[in-house]
Amino acid sequence: MLDNRRVPTDTESTALSRLFSLGDRVALIAGGSGAIGSALGEALGAAGASVSIAGRSAERAEVAATRVRESGAQAIAVTGDTNKQQDCERMVAETVERFRRLDIIINAVGGGAGTALYPAEQYPESEWDRIVDLNLRSTVLPTQAAVKAMIAGGRGGRVLSISSVRGQLGINSGYSAYVAAKGAINALTRQWATEWAKHGITVNAISPTFVETPQVASLLADAEFKAKLVDRIPLKRIGQTDDLTGAVLLFCSDASSFITGQILTIDGGLTATQ
Repeated sequence: MLDNRRVPTDTESTALSRLFSLGDRVALIAGGSGAIGSALGEALGAAGASVSIAGRSAERAEVAATRVRESGAQAIAVTGDTNKQQDCERMVAETVERFRRLDIIINAVGGGAGTALYPAEQYPESEWDRIVDLNLRSTVLPTQAAVKAMIAGGRGGRVLSISSVRGQLGINSGYSAYVAAKGAINALTRQWATEWAKHGITVNAISPTFVETPQVASLLADAEFKAKLVDRIPLKRIGQTDDLTGAVLLFCSDASSFITGQILTIDGGLTATQ
């Protein structure tokens, strides 16, 4: 059988690669020292971006930044608490001082859902505040600081947050604070996209299901828990950090210049069954 597929010309291939190139971009990853954040930092660096890794631990942030530099990209580590406005503004300022611009903010701080499971009518105020701050406040404050720098720079920009399928689906497991926080991130994604479009800034989110990281290793070590989780996912496997990088590169590059206010679900088909 003849293969009639047309091979792209060199010019076409170059144009396509430019769509996804981040060669002149600077990205700040809040939570960049975590398993997901560090994987995204390496992916952005491989695509040509200069990367600022933000985390509370200077040692862990530097380890993640070193991995980015090993790929040939420029990277720095900045430290601070994403729940503190002053820290967020300082981390942005340090990034701009080093790279002279800021084009991308990725919000990769979050989690903690399984550490605070309570009946909705009895959810403790202190735990509610902790989980909402960890997931929502830690998204709002870095984004505000980053976007002020983007507006001042006048080159537009990209805002990308990591939400969760729990922002769309309820679960009978005591997740009230977590689903409230992730649902709010989805709502803010649409609101921010509307407000910041006039500055050429797009705002999107990815919404993954369970992703295999060291943070959840103890849960996945339970064979029964893992089997039930996999059974609910049509593609019959647990998500990996690499499953997120393609969507992240799309949303951070010129390939998504006309996409804003969207939440992309990355869940192996889970939400399609609900």
